[in-house]
Amino acid sequence: MAADLRLVVFDVDGTLVDSQGDIVSAMTSAFVALGLAVPERAAILGVVGLSLDVLMPMLAPDASGATHAQLVQAYKDSYMDARKQQGAAVSSPLYPGARACLEALNSDPNILLGVATGKSKRGLDKLIEGHGFERMFVTQQVADFHPSKPHPSMLIQAMADAGVEAHSAVMIGDTSFDMDMAKSAGMRSIGVAWGYHTRDRLAQATRFAGTFANIPDILTELWSTQP
Repeated sequence: MAADLRLVVFDVDGTLVDSQGDIVSAMTSAFVALGLAVPERAAILGVVGLSLDVLMPMLAPDASGATHAQLVQAYKDSYMDARKQQGAAVSSPLYPGARACLEALNSDPNILLGVATGKSKRGLDKLIEGHGFERMFVTQQVADFHPSKPHPSMLIQAMADAGVEAHSAVMIGDTSFDMDMAKSAGMRSIGVAWGYHTRDRLAQATRFAGTFANIPDILTELWSTQP
């Protein structure tokens, strides 16, 4: 294990890409298809980051398990249909400064990048392809193979993939699920200002970033001190 390697793991929806339009549209289509009342926009965005099998019972608490499973599949189908029609770069654009930040971090030979997301592998693959990030991330953790956030499984695997220990790893995300996941994995975290949870819900974050331009300096500060 190289002592000087660092790992930066990004959440995707609400952190790297602004996918709220796609998410709300696909969720609306799924509920309408099953004849259910569509949840409020704020309720939908409030659970972004959780795995679909976990969030559907939260959005439709009175529905059966079978209906929840149907909602999951209907959501996935609607989401992928939108991607086919528009392309990921259009339907889920990067937040301002995201690409420049990723490229700057990636240019440092001691920094490895990863993602940990509630997306499926299929959804993440399409997003990465759409934005030209095929070689950007050394570890890609998705909902297909892990318990939902905030369980630390995704981050534990990401660290194993990168050969990096918790004190040399940082999670960057926009939700309390990301911050709690990092804490459970023994990692430090950076909460971001532009995502789906308000700052007061990011209380577990080690640091807070107002823009992508702040992130490299915050990382330098974190790594200059012991956890």
